[in-house]
Amino acid sequence: MGKGPFEVYKIPYMQNPSLIVGWQTQDTGKLGSKVIDFFKEKLGGREIAEIKPLGFFHFGGVRFKEDLVQVPGSKFWACEKHNLLIFKSDEPEFEHYRFSNSLLDFAEHHCQAKEVYTLNGAISLTAHTYPRKILTVFNQLEIKERLQGLGLKDMTWEGPPAISSYLLWLAKKRGIPGVSLWPEIPFYIASREDPQAIKLTLSFLDKRFHLGLDLGELDVEVRDQNEKIAQLRKENAEIDKYIDLLEKGQKLEEEEHLKLAQEVYEILGRGD
Repeated sequence: MGKGPFEVYKIPYMQNPSLIVGWQTQDTGKLGSKVIDFFKEKLGGREIAEIKPLGFFHFGGVRFKEDLVQVPGSKFWACEKHNLLIFKSDEPEFEHYRFSNSLLDFAEHHCQAKEVYTLNGAISLTAHTYPRKILTVFNQLEIKERLQGLGLKDMTWEGPPAISSYLLWLAKKRGIPGVSLWPEIPFYIASREDPQAIKLTLSFLDKRFHLGLDLGELDVEVRDQNEKIAQLRKENAEIDKYIDLLEKGQKLEEEEHLKLAQEVYEILGRGD
């Protein structure tokens, strides 16, 4: 069934589900895409619709992976047992307003979604050994009050608006409560997958929606990541010094930032 910019395969049976949105471009720590993929696998997500790419993405320079063309994907899955609607997409290159409204049109009019959560990683200057926080942006006071006690912290954003913030603004105009989740991710891990931030996000969503998730496999990934960085610190006194400074709340010079990020990127990529 095709109408407008989206293709609908099946309307799920859900009662006012919550919509969770993850972006897979500019995906700091692979947070958004990994959380959505975890839900698809563990909660039995069923593909129900997609936003057609024409008009939203540039096809002059298509991506390739294992000799296959990678077309930008913007898909919805229904986790009917848990009353969740999940969406994963590349960020649109054109027509952001029409794309975001199409996303909300399907969620609101076809699924009667009652609220929206967006997933992004916030690059942090703290050490990976430092306790993480989930920074948040709300579009209504009502949802902020409803989520009190779940460990969320207000985010102060002074840069250009992200697409998630734009989506929340459009949701607010429709009267749909929404929140952007921005878990902290150390800058030197940001270009790699960060299982600690992914687990933190899933833990919040698990509590919020009473999902009963088993996050044991992420504990293994977090331990593996920490062991690799610990080994790097043993082998490289300079890197150990940089992380030690971050642990003490001190700042690094730009050259030190780059050196630390490069060394950690390489150590975490071993075995890929």
